[in-house]
Amino acid sequence: MNDKIIIKADDVEKVYNAKTPIEFHALKKVDLVIEEGEIVAIMGQSGSGKTTLLNCLSGIDKVSNGKIFIDGEDLNKMNDNKKTLYRAKNMGFIFQTFNLIPVLSAVENVELPLLMTKVSPKESRKRALEMLGKVGIKDKANNKPTELSGGQRQRVAIARALVANPKVVWADEPTGNLDKENADSVLELILSLNKELGTTVVLVTHDPEIAKKCQRTIKMESGKIKE
Repeated sequence: MNDKIIIKADDVEKVYNAKTPIEFHALKKVDLVIEEGEIVAIMGQSGSGKTTLLNCLSGIDKVSNGKIFIDGEDLNKMNDNKKTLYRAKNMGFIFQTFNLIPVLSAVENVELPLLMTKVSPKESRKRALEMLGKVGIKDKANNKPTELSGGQRQRVAIARALVANPKVVWADEPTGNLDKENADSVLELILSLNKELGTTVVLVTHDPEIAKKCQRTIKMESGKIKE
């Protein structure tokens, strides 16, 4: 950590079905500061608001009230196109379900964020192969997702999340679909890449063992940060 604030949420609220008789307040006046290089776990019961918080912080969901800043940039002020481009350049995502494109090979999946931000095909391929090497599966570069194990697929997803050297990586239950051995090795990989590259990681988990390995744990309860 270097005391530089990378993520800031001010008074953030998320209301579903606002202006109807049945409103659901998924987030209630959330204030949060995360420093550059931190690896932070968000924990809470199902329905506590942890995934909603992740989706709002990353700009996937729009907030109902309040402001979110990523590296000083106000997400609320961006239109959808600008936000999509900003995410591709500055954020990486790791999902429980891998979210790989089945018709593309591992290396083609990894290079996608670079191609989206107009990096040349040659440079994109080079960087994608380097990142597959970092996550230990360069030899699987030409394999399609169906030809890979769950642990290998999640390594491809991690490589894709990190290939554009993002400011923040968001991980939603990244080990949720893996057996214990693969889950442990994927978590160790995320932790070591956080140390090596200094990437800020915000990780949603229900597993206290995973949270223990992070630098800080934020506990959610009924849409609020408990501690």
